[in-house]
Amino acid sequence: MKDKLKNIFKKENDPLTSEEKLKLIEASSKLVGPGVFYSTIIVIASFLPVFLLTGMEGKLFSPLAWTKSFILIVDAFFAITLTPVLISFLLKGKLRTENKNPINRKLESIYTPILTLCLKWRKTVLAVNIVALLIGVLMFTRLGSEFMPPLDEGSILFMPVTLPDVSNSEVKRILQVQDRLIKSIPEVANVLGKAGRANTATDNSPVSMIETIVLLKPRNEWRDGKKKADIINEINNKLQIPGVTNGFTQPIINRINMLSTGIRTDVGIKIYGESLDTINALSQKIKMALEGTSGVKDLYAEPITGGKYIDIIPKREVIGRYGLSIDDINTVVEASIGGMKLTTTIEGRQRFSVNARYAQEYRNSIEALKKLQVQTMEFGPIPLETVADVKISDGPPMINSENAMLRGSVLFNVRDRDLGSTVKEAQAKLNEMITKMPKGYYVEWSGQWENQIRANKTLSLILPIVVVIIFLILYFTYHSMKEALITMITVPFALIGGVFMVYFYGINLSVAVAVGFIALFGLAVETAMLITIYLNDAMNKMVAKHGNTKETLTEEIVREYIIEGSAKRLRPKLMTVSVSLFGLIPILWATGTGADVMLPITVPLIGGTITSTIYVLLVTPVVFEMVKLHELRTKGKINLIDVKE
Repeated sequence: MKDKLKNIFKKENDPLTSEEKLKLIEASSKLVGPGVFYSTIIVIASFLPVFLLTGMEGKLFSPLAWTKSFILIVDAFFAITLTPVLISFLLKGKLRTENKNPINRKLESIYTPILTLCLKWRKTVLAVNIVALLIGVLMFTRLGSEFMPPLDEGSILFMPVTLPDVSNSEVKRILQVQDRLIKSIPEVANVLGKAGRANTATDNSPVSMIETIVLLKPRNEWRDGKKKADIINEINNKLQIPGVTNGFTQPIINRINMLSTGIRTDVGIKIYGESLDTINALSQKIKMALEGTSGVKDLYAEPITGGKYIDIIPKREVIGRYGLSIDDINTVVEASIGGMKLTTTIEGRQRFSVNARYAQEYRNSIEALKKLQVQTMEFGPIPLETVADVKISDGPPMINSENAMLRGSVLFNVRDRDLGSTVKEAQAKLNEMITKMPKGYYVEWSGQWENQIRANKTLSLILPIVVVIIFLILYFTYHSMKEALITMITVPFALIGGVFMVYFYGINLSVAVAVGFIALFGLAVETAMLITIYLNDAMNKMVAKHGNTKETLTEEIVREYIIEGSAKRLRPKLMTVSVSLFGLIPILWATGTGADVMLPITVPLIGGTITSTIYVLLVTPVVFEMVKLHELRTKGKINLIDVKE
């Protein structure tokens, strides 16, 4: 087929006839068809871990994987069906070989001397790459980790917590003071705060919990050099109110965290057990142990005790002397404090109960409650304190349970440090204490850390399977274990650039970064597979001309054909890489909502694409030459792989 193509290019009476042109298009399409098919399978297989992600990360990244996979499938379909048809209409005039293209000549004139130098100093080239790989591994171990890159929602949710026994009037005063101080910051556009829960069954916030949404002005109206973190620190410094523990998050992620894990901060430590007092003691110990940990902010132990309750306990020996019963006392308390239902009013389809109770001045203090009048048959009205003890007692402000056990929690956010190392340091501080917990009590890490562990577990289970699948695809492409291994060796070296760029950009490892490396994995294998096919084709040409014995083949001849096979189609390879880079590089300068999620995906792709291209063009031929020369020395001949692109 290739000889026919050469004859067509050498044809003197150009342009071609219609029949010759169709034969040329048909032969070329058959030549690239298998390569397109196997490349598509490899890239789709590399996205298998993304398809199997669950939870928040699955909802966010699976559309990306599905979109790319469908694009590749449709692209492969049109490349095999529509493109040849369009070429038959658009291919006009005389045909020119690659050597007559000035861009291709320039690229080859630059690439060939460099490749020749690399083949001459092949051991040095491999040593440099191995050192770069070791440095990349060292950098990788020093990268921080987190579940997802924090998405800037453009606003701040300020969530301070007061003491459980705070009164409504005090919470209202604190809320007004906080809103006034926050509004005084120049970057703040509007402030809206609420205390307690909204009129909904899904919001069980106590009165002691305040939620304040802070809407910020556009960034061009901010003071010079100010960042969102600076505004949060400024708010935190201004609102140091005694008895109030500050907390900062964002409106959307806060709701997602509370719905998915029950924790409103980045990380939460849940303490399970049978006794609220013991859980409270353990919570306070954990909080004290975590104080001072780098990265731990807004540390807060949910109060299990501290709620105030009014206890009205009838004096049984006294009420008997007055001819009263406990029901009589309960009726007075219900009518005066809780309210007694008198009737029901109907308004259309709605029904409302009508209650009656004492005016507020008769029930707004303990002394007022003690003076409530209880009617007796013989002695007339008497004060409530005569027949009952009225006092205030401590109790749990809210009882939380999970998995049929009582639960307490210690909450904290992570700022100025990555989530993974912060939690690991916190776990190291708590390990000794956790081993000495009472029987029947245990702790569980939750929040973003829980999601991170789940995502890491999914990726660690699926990635080895994907590697095996891609290896099998390469094996069935080459029908050679050795050639498949040569191609797979490319992957770790391709990841070097991704690791370097992630490290120098200061990006933490997350699911987004993992998705970027997964996309890079498929791209690297695809590129290496194509150049390996070209190199094997060059070996077939060499054997056809010089034979396949140790006597007829020398190192110089092998190197000559390896250089020829590497330089073949250099322009299309570089064009493919350039298109990928030109599409990705603008994301580095992207701003606005969503850019902070796209950047961790893009950075490893850009760095890895550059290093994988360098490795494939310069190092893969070196490895290939060493393998073929070893075959020639040990077996007396070269193993030929008849693979079509």
